Amino acid sequence: MKSHTPSYTLLGLMSGTSLDGVDLALCRFSLHKEAWQYHIEAAQTIPYDEEWKRRLSEAHQLDALSFLKLHNDYGHHLGTLVRRFMDALTGGNPPDAVASHGHTIFHQPQQGLTFQIGSGATLAAVCGYPVVCDFRSLDVALGGQGAPLVPVGDELLFGQYRFCLNLGGFANISYNHLGTRLAYDLCPANWVLNHYARRMGMEFDKDGLMARSGRLHRGLLEALNSLEFYRLPGPKSLGREWVEQYIHPCMDALELSVPDVLCTFCHHIAHQVSRCLGAQDTGPLLITGGGAHNRFLAELIQNRYPGTTIVPQNELTDYKEALIFAFLGVLRLRGQVNCLSQVTGCSESHSGGVIYRPPGLPPRAHTYSE
Repeated sequence: MKSHTPSYTLLGLMSGTSLDGVDLALCRFSLHKEAWQYHIEAAQTIPYDEEWKRRLSEAHQLDALSFLKLHNDYGHHLGTLVRRFMDALTGGNPPDAVASHGHTIFHQPQQGLTFQIGSGATLAAVCGYPVVCDFRSLDVALGGQGAPLVPVGDELLFGQYRFCLNLGGFANISYNHLGTRLAYDLCPANWVLNHYARRMGMEFDKDGLMARSGRLHRGLLEALNSLEFYRLPGPKSLGREWVEQYIHPCMDALELSVPDVLCTFCHHIAHQVSRCLGAQDTGPLLITGGGAHNRFLAELIQNRYPGTTIVPQNELTDYKEALIFAFLGVLRLRGQVNCLSQVTGCSESHSGGVIYRPPGLPPRAHTYSE
């Protein structure tokens, strides 16, 4: 009897806190003998224009009515991007669904709230595909941090690596310890580096050249490393609010040059990474996310780690999060766990995410290959 291999095609959408743009990754997943395999069929980053950067960066200051309008407008924007992305592809199958992270505006799990804008209903209506979104809210309602969510994908898609380090707006680590996947946010990363690079009229510090030209300020480094968050055990996560309350005042008080600030903060990131890795056995370390392109930062991390470090080809470096959110969508459609209680601190592992289907679309119009 011929064996059957379940397969799925999902389009993952990711918008990080650094406001680089929207990552879109059309991914094919198949399950072979209880092992998941993936292939990125097409991927693209669509940068934000100045108006969207302004609207998203100011969203946390809006009144309720304006915020809800932005929520819908951004869902419409994402839906339009999906249509254009799919229309530009020649051949291939349409996605079974779109898995959208949205864009985080509020993340205060200690107060029981997190919010990623981008209305799933609007997105589905505009793009014409089923949408899986709002992956974090159920976890926070169950007492968790709502983050990180990527570790499920690290375990099932990248289990050959001892550690998976993501250098995005925030740096987070994921690893298997005695058969259990552990993960947590380490420290801010691109969110802070890009903030100070913009003071020099640059969207980011390309290759870390400005940071490399700066001087390490040991007083600032010690002040950053002494922040209480770094003494807390996991699960733990970070958001914009924490950066604005603790990081910016600490760094701005010294009135250092931008290169010195960038240099010192890269050392801070590397120190927090090495604190985590130093307590574990060595093994292959996978580094992805926009910060992996910062050669100065990558070198600082590599110099502190005695094991092998791998920075993959640009496609995986840049689109791993979009890939994994597509995978989280697969798990949600299958009703399988996509959020781990030992990672987020919620009361029980669960299958998070809300599913929207556009009007008139039968439940399995884009038939899953099961």
